[in-house]
Amino acid sequence: MVAQPQPNGESSGLSARARCDRVLAREVIRRMRGASQPYLLACADGSSYVVKFQNNPQHVRVLANEMLAARLAMLIGLPVATPAFVEVPPALIRGNPPLELEIGPRRVLCLAGLHFGSRYPGEPGQTLVVDFLPDRLLSKVKELASVFLGGFVFDKWTCNCNGRQVVFFRSLDEQGPAYSALLIDHGFCFNDGDWDFPDSPIRGLYPRRLVYENVEGFKSFEPFLSRIENLERSQIEECVQQMPEEWCEPNPSQLTQLADRLYQRRRDLRQAIIDAKNSSLKPFPNWRETRGVARSKQDSWPTRVN
Repeated sequence: MVAQPQPNGESSGLSARARCDRVLAREVIRRMRGASQPYLLACADGSSYVVKFQNNPQHVRVLANEMLAARLAMLIGLPVATPAFVEVPPALIRGNPPLELEIGPRRVLCLAGLHFGSRYPGEPGQTLVVDFLPDRLLSKVKELASVFLGGFVFDKWTCNCNGRQVVFFRSLDEQGPAYSALLIDHGFCFNDGDWDFPDSPIRGLYPRRLVYENVEGFKSFEPFLSRIENLERSQIEECVQQMPEEWCEPNPSQLTQLADRLYQRRRDLRQAIIDAKNSSLKPFPNWRETRGVARSKQDSWPTRVN
């Protein structure tokens, strides 16, 4: 059985980076855009979360993908929306208005229970959040390289089969043009519910090429490239712990195999970057580095004794 998350993130054996809070949803704020039909919910910890439900129109594993990807991203220091296990009580589901999903021509109630939430950046109504910026503002985003170059390496590693999704935010009373950014929407990492890795040289590239103008070689993707390559088995294994079993159906045991593949794939990242560089899109026009691709022996996941 996959262990259940503990209230307030209290999970024995989990580091602070892998630990996630369990929070209670109290109020529906609004429906959000997206194919998984998430809702913005105010929770008992005083924060608001974009919540994806188990019976969303995509796949239940979208929740496991979101949680695992967020934990891995935090592990290597990428700016992602903070994840949480969000408990949604039946009374809130049946509230006014009710929490509903559109499944084909039907409208069905969201399930009560434990769902995935990503913390909203700031206070709704007091924070400006957008998913597009013109070039003159995009180039001024705080920590631009961490967002897009780190995000590119991460998407290659996890085989994110969706386009890279980013939100830009700032307080409404903040002065100046600079926005902060968060990587969001990781439900299609690991190829949605298939949990495999159909790699492609052009997958993971952000369509706004200006974010890659300063790429000169592998060093441009540091420190994230080396952080992934140097991950220990135990660190990846820790990120899959406490995953609710119902998020991993129809075969929860495949979660261990997924972690195994992620550990093996960390040594293929340099070749994946070279393949992208040499692709028809030519995303890195200022690449200067000529050093060859370092490759190392593939390790296997250790045998687990229960």
